[in-house]
Amino acid sequence: MRRLALLCGVLVLTGTLGAQEPESYSVHGTITTPQGMPVANAAIMAGATLLRADKAGNFDLRVAPGNQHLRVEAPGYKIVSLDLDVEEDRRLDVQMQPSDNVTVTAIPDILEPDPSAEAYAREDLLDANPGRPGLPFSIPGFPVETASGGIKAPQYFAPGVAGDHGEPIAQFFEVGGFLFQNNLTANAHGNGYADPNVVIPAAIGGVLVDNAAFNARYGDHSINLAVTYTVRSRVEPFLSLTTDGRDADFAAGWSPRDPARKAWMAVEGSWGNGFLARPEERQQYKWNGYRAWTPGRHELTLFGVGYYGFSRIPGLIPLDIPVPDDTIDLRQQDLTHTSLEVLTDRWAATSRNLLQSSGYFRTYSLGLQSDFGDGLLRQSEFRTVAGANETYTHALNARWSLLGALDYRRDAPRNLDLKHVDADGVLQPVTSNDLTITDLAPLVALSGRVHRDLQVYLGLRRDEIHFTNVDHLSPADSYTQWPGTTSPKLSLTLGHPDAAVLPQIALSFGKAFHANDPRIGSGTARGALIIQSREYQLVATKLIEDTEVRVTVAHQTNSEELAKIDPDTGLQQDVGPSVNRYITVSARRRFAYGSMQASYSQANATERVLRAPVPEAPRLIVDSLAVLDRLPWRLTGKAEYEYVGEKPLGDGFHAVPVQEIRLSLQKAFADGRWTASATGELASGASGQTLETFALPGETAPSERIAGVPLRSYASASLVYHFRR
Repeated sequence: MRRLALLCGVLVLTGTLGAQEPESYSVHGTITTPQGMPVANAAIMAGATLLRADKAGNFDLRVAPGNQHLRVEAPGYKIVSLDLDVEEDRRLDVQMQPSDNVTVTAIPDILEPDPSAEAYAREDLLDANPGRPGLPFSIPGFPVETASGGIKAPQYFAPGVAGDHGEPIAQFFEVGGFLFQNNLTANAHGNGYADPNVVIPAAIGGVLVDNAAFNARYGDHSINLAVTYTVRSRVEPFLSLTTDGRDADFAAGWSPRDPARKAWMAVEGSWGNGFLARPEERQQYKWNGYRAWTPGRHELTLFGVGYYGFSRIPGLIPLDIPVPDDTIDLRQQDLTHTSLEVLTDRWAATSRNLLQSSGYFRTYSLGLQSDFGDGLLRQSEFRTVAGANETYTHALNARWSLLGALDYRRDAPRNLDLKHVDADGVLQPVTSNDLTITDLAPLVALSGRVHRDLQVYLGLRRDEIHFTNVDHLSPADSYTQWPGTTSPKLSLTLGHPDAAVLPQIALSFGKAFHANDPRIGSGTARGALIIQSREYQLVATKLIEDTEVRVTVAHQTNSEELAKIDPDTGLQQDVGPSVNRYITVSARRRFAYGSMQASYSQANATERVLRAPVPEAPRLIVDSLAVLDRLPWRLTGKAEYEYVGEKPLGDGFHAVPVQEIRLSLQKAFADGRWTASATGELASGASGQTLETFALPGETAPSERIAGVPLRSYASASLVYHFRR
């Protein structure tokens, strides 16, 4: 009986223990690249538990019940961080982006905090202008327009934003984690003009698009849009040749044989006449270089650029009447050269502390002759740009991170001159200035999780900007001022995109600014030196059957720009305060054989005083993009459709709608050593559309009419040889 009682007790005790909650659950799945290839030996960590995926990318990790923070790492890939509420066995499939691509993790990050930002790998995008000048990639939903052709770089547009001269759009190159701003304040091309021509497309690994001013790191010019290009740490050796019959481009890249060495060098030469009747006689020469070292806990990164470009600009022409040679002045031309050196050091003192120290120096020279119907203008300048940055990030605990930084930038245009041809054909000075614009900005940010379903980002930036204007033509208008502006940033993110029912909701508020051209006005009529903007934004994101659906709604107000200098004519303007409201609906889905995405944007931009539409700001933007990796005959195909509806130009005029269809087919052969591709574009409409007053030959008086650069359809072919695979 005693043995029977003991046996029953053991059975009862065993049953009781079996009914308790298990000590761990299984989190299992597969780790792949965006193209579906397995990432072998990737490390999966949950607290102190570490597991490595097998050769097929499969893993099965045992974790304790409750909220778990998972981290996935693999050499050459961006770290993936996410939070899981583990209450049962779960399947988790992870896609890892190459480390040279900007990406956004599942939870807001102290460096890239806003969930509204969209990341694109290089392979997900179409070349915007293969073999020709301009932006390297076509970014879905953000059309590209050019003001006059030639080597003058076009600008991205955003819904309700007249970004022709780049004022409200910030552009960065990410080098070793440091954001180098490519914008040039008070440039002869336009205030805040950014020229991405200087970078060789093969050097860029990906792009991050943030259409909100919700990152304290951004600073000047980030009112409507911030575009960040990530510079690769390696470029596999290659030779490439691209031609469309009127243009030719040659590029070559080299990197060390050892894949662990992060270093490369690339050169590019581009020549051509464009597609208008006026030959551009274009020449462009580029050099890019990159080198990274890892002494101890430091990672030093050096990036250099050299660029020279010349072209005969066709310029804006009337769209309602044919113009001989597609130009109104054969004397138009553009000459630009620049150099850039960026050095950054990332010091991981401990696993929770990171100190980044960066410095840069740039030279820029411009000689531009253009005609907008009022006669020939000559604009010229030479400037130096120098700056430094110290950024410290500290992980307070598993949930919260703190950032503190100090930005310094000195922009010094010299001999910033504008001359106008008089009735006798002699160039007469209109403006002649030496400018110095110095910006010193401390900033702090706090990011973390109040709850597993609520993330918070709070940032604060203070910019003290020193303006010095030495006016050589009117010394009485010379002055020095030191105004400042404070930019708070707040973002609240509720829920997760993959939740069972509700979408992820991100609410954001931010203030942004751009430094105006200090040549504006005179005496008491001088306009504001700092233009401010305020934006409220809501982003709802939901994963539906592996499709990411996103809805963005925003309300933005901009302050008045009094007596702003028009970079086209040298005349002064009064751009009144405005309000911009827009909604964007987008969807992205990735398949085993490619990806598809589409977006629809509708905006309403209005001047607040006159209640008139903001000129040149797009109201309707429609975009769709498909990437197919497994077409017949092992082809890779890309196709994009972009439509920009008619937009008001002022005085009752409306722009001609723009439609562009881009196509690309690519095939690798000879064991991947050769890649051949064909690219084409079907286009209608004109870019850079604006109002100009022309008096063409045979006309007795000038009249106001729509001017632009007509878009042409074309096709190009490329051949690339890869030295090693």
